[in-house]
Amino acid sequence: MRGPWVAPDCCGGFSNLDFRQADLRAMTRLLGYVDPSDDRFVAAVLAIAFNPLFWNVVARWEHKTRRLSRAFGSPRLACYALGGAVLLLNVLRSHCFTQAMLSQPRMESLDGRAAYGAGLALLAGGSVFVLSSFLALGFTGTFLGDYFGILMEARVTRFPFSVLDNPMYWGSTAVYLGWAVMHASPAGLLLTLVVAVIYKVAILFEEPFTAAIYRQKASQARRRS
Repeated sequence: MRGPWVAPDCCGGFSNLDFRQADLRAMTRLLGYVDPSDDRFVAAVLAIAFNPLFWNVVARWEHKTRRLSRAFGSPRLACYALGGAVLLLNVLRSHCFTQAMLSQPRMESLDGRAAYGAGLALLAGGSVFVLSSFLALGFTGTFLGDYFGILMEARVTRFPFSVLDNPMYWGSTAVYLGWAVMHASPAGLLLTLVVAVIYKVAILFEEPFTAAIYRQKASQARRRS
C-alpha cells in the first residue's frame, strides 16, 4: 500500500525525488527524538571523534620521532602502551554512548521483540568481525604496530579480511548499531552514523600512510638484495 508521498514515475517505478523525500522525512522524524544539545549526547560525539584522532596523531608522531619507543625501551612495549590507552578510551566512548541513549527518548516503532532481535544479531555479528580481526592481526597489528616499526610479513587475507575491508571498524560500527536498535534509541542511531563517518575519515587517512610504510619496507628489501 503506497503512502501519500509516493508517486510512480513514467515507467511505473518510483522517482529518485520520492526516495529523497522519504529519506528526508525519516531523518526529520529521527531527529525529532534527539536533543543534540544534551550534555551526554555532546560528550558521546566528542568521545567518538577523539579516539581515532588520538591514535592517529600519537602513532604518526611515534613513526616520525620514535619518542615512545625510546621512552618505553622498545617499540613493542610502546605499542602495548598505546593499545592499552586506546582500549581505555574505547570503554569511555561506549559508556558515553550508552549514557547518551539512556538520557533521551525511545522510539516506539523500534521498541519490540523483532527489533530487539535484529539489534542483537547486529551486535553479535559485529562482535564476530571485531574479535576475528583482532585474532588475525594480533595485538600489535591491531594497534598500529606498523607505525612503531613492527611490520607484518604479509598482508592478512583470511577471514574476516577475505569478506570485508577494515572489518574491525565496520564490525565496531555494527556493534553500536545493534546496541542502539536494542535500546530503541534514535540518539543511538544518530551516534552510530557519527561513528561510521568518523571511521570512514580515519580510513582515508590511515590506509595511504600504512601503504607508504610497506612500500618503504619493500624498497629497502630490494636494495639489500
